[in-house]
Amino acid sequence: MKRKVTFVGAGPGDVELITLKGYKALQEADMVIYAGSLINTDLLKYCKEGCELHNSASLDLMEIIELMKRGVESDWSVVRLQTGDFSLYGSIREQIEELKKLEIEFDAIPGVSSFLGAASSVGTEYTVPEISQSLIITRMAGRTPVPEKESLKLLAQHQTSMVIFLSIQGIEAVVSELKDGGYPETTPVVVIYKATWPDEKIVKGTLADIAEKVIEADITKTALIMVGEFLGETYYYSKLYDSEFQHEYRQ
Repeated sequence: MKRKVTFVGAGPGDVELITLKGYKALQEADMVIYAGSLINTDLLKYCKEGCELHNSASLDLMEIIELMKRGVESDWSVVRLQTGDFSLYGSIREQIEELKKLEIEFDAIPGVSSFLGAASSVGTEYTVPEISQSLIITRMAGRTPVPEKESLKLLAQHQTSMVIFLSIQGIEAVVSELKDGGYPETTPVVVIYKATWPDEKIVKGTLADIAEKVIEADITKTALIMVGEFLGETYYYSKLYDSEFQHEYRQ
């Protein structure tokens, strides 16, 4: 059987929140290239003795690809272990394009994204009947630019549920953009540092005070910003379990 590279989503942080399929891939791997401190390195304890481990934090794209190439040519099982689910801010596309050039096959095992782990840690859902039925996942522009039509200010006009990645270092600018876009100052906000990790930290507030609270808590990285009325006190029950609501399985 021709060897391939397997991309594995590491999950949000809790080592038990990797998928069973991802866990098995780690157990069988001969080489694991993992995303440095962005993953919980306790996951590497699932690897067998003798598995070759590489921290990609100090590597560039082509160095990562060269490792993958060497592993595949050695007839090894190669795993690329990435944060959360690699379909969000995972830089998987560029790796896949380079593997295609080398005619190296790959497959992908999805993971539990940190935005899902965060909602579970807080005990909430992003879609609340009559409050919000949409979720915007985005980030602030930094060294990686954001298309102008996707600026926080423009997205905020929807006033729907929002999760903001990779932006906690600019929390004051985030708040300013959200308010300029139309969210009231009273809009609930939750900032969650390292969701589901043992050292998880949750800070709750509103757009009026969350920046001050985050700075006071000394949260400067590895955090999500959750914004919207789905975090508030107003809610409505769904029709799905309403005793008066009939459907195919309940008359």
